Amino acid sequence: MASRPYLISAFGAALLLSACGEAKPPAPAQQTAPAAGRLTIQAQTVADLKPVPATLTTRDMAEARARITGVLVSFAVKEGDMVRQGQVIGRVKDDRLALQTRAFDAQVSAAAAEAARANADLSRTRDLFSHGVYAQARLDQVESQAKAANANLAAARAQRGASAELSAQGAILAPAAGRVLMANVPVGSVVMPGQTLAKITAGPMVVRIELPEGQARALKVGDVVRLSAEDLRGVAAQGTVTQVFPSVTGGQITADVSAPGLPQDLIGQRVRAQIKVGSRPALVVPRRYIVTRFGIDYARLVRSDNTVTESPVQTTAGPAADTVEVLSGIRAGDVLTPARPAR
Repeated sequence: MASRPYLISAFGAALLLSACGEAKPPAPAQQTAPAAGRLTIQAQTVADLKPVPATLTTRDMAEARARITGVLVSFAVKEGDMVRQGQVIGRVKDDRLALQTRAFDAQVSAAAAEAARANADLSRTRDLFSHGVYAQARLDQVESQAKAANANLAAARAQRGASAELSAQGAILAPAAGRVLMANVPVGSVVMPGQTLAKITAGPMVVRIELPEGQARALKVGDVVRLSAEDLRGVAAQGTVTQVFPSVTGGQITADVSAPGLPQDLIGQRVRAQIKVGSRPALVVPRRYIVTRFGIDYARLVRSDNTVTESPVQTTAGPAADTVEVLSGIRAGDVLTPARPAR
């Protein structure tokens, strides 16, 4: 029984010796880079883009205002409705204007009766003057009375027309064709002349950007601005500066960017935009030379012995849709082989 531990130890030593004597698995063979499709990295000059705040809006904003004092008796639009220029979207009523118009109607009737009497007297006086009954002085007096009566009639009619026109100004008209952005005055409210009742978009859709005044000198009409397609539902990737406003507000310069197919239903939406503020050297490679696995980008480097090794790289969007800019992981002079077959 005392020899059993020695037997176990001898058995374990034999197992260790046998394990150490086993052959190691062969190392994997190095992959040789194909000769076709190799790319030598070279630095190239690209635009230096700066992100700036931008807002989707229209070139102008129109306001539908009340023109008279009164009570808002009807309002036929709400936020989001489309209106045409000159469309009646509401009405303001002032009962005093109707009473005033009726009073002017009575004045017109009285002036018309007085003018008719004066014209009849003028006709009789002229007839009698032609027969030598009245003197010239009498004729001149009657003519003056007739002219005064006719003038009073014209004045009464003008006053009546002005009162009627003032009542008609209770109609609220859309100043431009577009979409209603604000219409928050309830029916029954007392409104004053000049009060805004609705705000309406006017003009084409634009992306309005703001940038510091120190960088605004490099911005000019015709410059290309990169826009985020995700913010614009994929309909626009870039636009063109169409107007640079000459005023500075809070140290910021405002400019309008036009792009085709801008959405018209989200006025005021924030949009990510980038403008060119200069140029810089960058390493730009076609996207097919980069492969992504588990969220990490790799580039296949060709060594001096024609073997391939994968190097992790940090990338960002390139100047073209099918390119990427490599920020780190490779340098100018490195040779890459495609990570995916060319199409």
